[in-house]
Amino acid sequence: MVFALLSKPILCPSFPSSSRPPPPRFRVSLFSSPCSSVSSPTDKALGDDRESVDISIPVYSSSEVIDKLQANFSREANRQYQAMYSSVFGGITLDPALMVIPLDDHMVHRGHGVFDTAMLFNGYLYDLDAHLDRFLASASKAKISSPFTGRTLRNILIQLAAASKCRTGSLRYWLSAGPGDFSLSPKRCSQPTFYAIVISQTFSQHNEGVSIITSTVPIKSPLFATMKSVNYLPNVHSKMEAEERGAFASIWVDEKGCIAEGPNANVAFISKEKELTLPSPERILFGCTVKRLIVLANKLVERGLLRSVVVRDVTVEEAKDSAEMMFVSSLLPILPIIEWDNQPIGDGMVGEITRAISALFWEDIASGPSTRRIRIPYKNL
Repeated sequence: MVFALLSKPILCPSFPSSSRPPPPRFRVSLFSSPCSSVSSPTDKALGDDRESVDISIPVYSSSEVIDKLQANFSREANRQYQAMYSSVFGGITLDPALMVIPLDDHMVHRGHGVFDTAMLFNGYLYDLDAHLDRFLASASKAKISSPFTGRTLRNILIQLAAASKCRTGSLRYWLSAGPGDFSLSPKRCSQPTFYAIVISQTFSQHNEGVSIITSTVPIKSPLFATMKSVNYLPNVHSKMEAEERGAFASIWVDEKGCIAEGPNANVAFISKEKELTLPSPERILFGCTVKRLIVLANKLVERGLLRSVVVRDVTVEEAKDSAEMMFVSSLLPILPIIEWDNQPIGDGMVGEITRAISALFWEDIASGPSTRRIRIPYKNL
């Protein structure tokens, strides 16, 4: 059964030019309702302020829509999208124009979906199993059942990476309540859906630090903060707030005055006593990369570069008094932070321990144990 599923052909269709006559067109007058003769005060106000304009809207055939999509996605910017899997059609497409999901999917209009990410580096997927475990845990919290077992999901993602022929990039995947209707409840959804995409991009070690601010956007409640759902509007606003103030990103502080996390990364601190401190996980998305950081950082404890590694509540005052600070996330994996709310962290330079932790991570990504790195079987496709 599983073999039949995974043996679906890769879809990379070519579509002949349409020889059909021009499609019918509807003529619509803006600011007037074609469905009703009743005018509202708002309509009159708009009519008073703006001149009515006629526009002609075409009705396309299926092949013409695909031609339009392919024309729009032929630009260089869209060539980063290498391959997509969709359980809706049960296979892989290499055509960016077809990397779409149904509008009535509840992930689109209700935010009822979860996602995760893994790094693809030099032909290997890094830490995929840890991310898949978190992915399924998030789905359980979101009350979404997977259409496949964890093993099958893993096989789909590996085959997708192979089909993409991409050797370095990101693998992103989603589990949704599925398409069905536009209601709030998912009870009419036919079945949950699984989507995944391979995006070509480059990665390198971050040797320069960034500045951050304290976010004024309300922090998520623990239930939603600890699952990786697609409801990222607070995260988006937090990131935009930082950019509007000339910073790279922001971090959240909880109601107790303790550090939470960034909009899409955890944070870590090096105290002046050389203690690596990570905020408590109770109300944040405690990342796979942070968990790996704890393992790798203990090597620095053994070398005497670090005194200890602890996970506990960290107050704002203590955090701002750190010698070093960093973002920790799957695709970074370490990004030094040298300024917070216009005040330097430590001496305002990237610290020695931050550099050492970053070096350990890149060694782990490039040549770490086979339990962390999955070789992609490109030749077996």
